Amino acid sequence: VQLVESGGGMVQSGGQLRLSCTASGRSFSDFAMGWFRQAPGKGREFVAAISWLGGETYYEDSVKGRFTISRDNDKNTVYLQMNRLKPSDTGVYYCAARRTIALIMKEGEYDYWGQGTQVTVSA
Repeated sequence: VQLVESGGGMVQSGGQLRLSCTASGRSFSDFAMGWFRQAPGKGREFVAAISWLGGETYYEDSVKGRFTISRDNDKNTVYLQMNRLKPSDTGVYYCAARRTIALIMKEGEYDYWGQGTQVTVSA
């Protein structure tokens, strides 16, 4: 499975972006998907996850109410809608995938990763 993120960019505080992650190959609906981010000088941290059919989602506390993860299995794509962005949301955003019916929040449990897309939020 190859994952390709897009949609990053530079926005002002309070702005919004929508990230996309498109997967190659078949059986995308068999995969749980997640978004992670890495701020400069820090480790990669969990942002949001969605189950294989999209029925379950989970968010890191700091993004709850601002970010929404969703998926379109017909398009092999998972999205991260980010609203009311803050400078602390700045970082490289990665999507990840694992073939499982479970909801996955731990970085080490994902098998496939994209190359990342940069999000920069200015004050």
